[in-house]
Amino acid sequence: MKRIAIYCSASDSIPEIYRSAAYRLGVLVGEARLELIYGDGGIGLMAQVADGVLSTGGTVTGVIPRFMVDRGWHNPKSTNRIVTETMHERKAYIAREADAMVALPGGVGTFEELLECLTWKQLGLHNKPIVIVNINGYYDHLLAALDHMVEEHFMQPLHRDAMFQVVSTPEEVLPAIARAPHWGKEEQEHARS
Repeated sequence: MKRIAIYCSASDSIPEIYRSAAYRLGVLVGEARLELIYGDGGIGLMAQVADGVLSTGGTVTGVIPRFMVDRGWHNPKSTNRIVTETMHERKAYIAREADAMVALPGGVGTFEELLECLTWKQLGLHNKPIVIVNINGYYDHLLAALDHMVEEHFMQPLHRDAMFQVVSTPEEVLPAIARAPHWGKEEQEHARS
């Protein structure tokens, strides 16, 4: 594993517990000599995780659509910047280039990115580890919704149990990636059932 994608909020109007967790995760990623690939936001948890990586001398690659750069929403501290024409290109680039995907707390954009990664994995478009960092119980309602999908047969139990892992602290993220369950052709076949 060389690159880790981290999806998270670009808002500064959030409690400190999330900001400090994002920074800590960035430090851990940098200390592990992994490259961060993310949405290149210059504020919020995006900036915190990038600052954490950079504090260790690590590499941060931001991927951002041109219209966001034009509005000054990019992070000037990013080591590398990939400018895309659309949001779709941004998401596809990050997902393609990352070796693992991690979701810190965030808004609808973070949820959308996380759910798209889960969908692509269910369909066999990738087999990369996905980790949800449930800081302060932030993702409890989403996880309950996924459980309800299983109960109502809109989602297979295998998809809830093996497509992703849930942790509560930044310190648990890299070990969770290392022990991610195998996701191969046999598991992908369940997408049709």
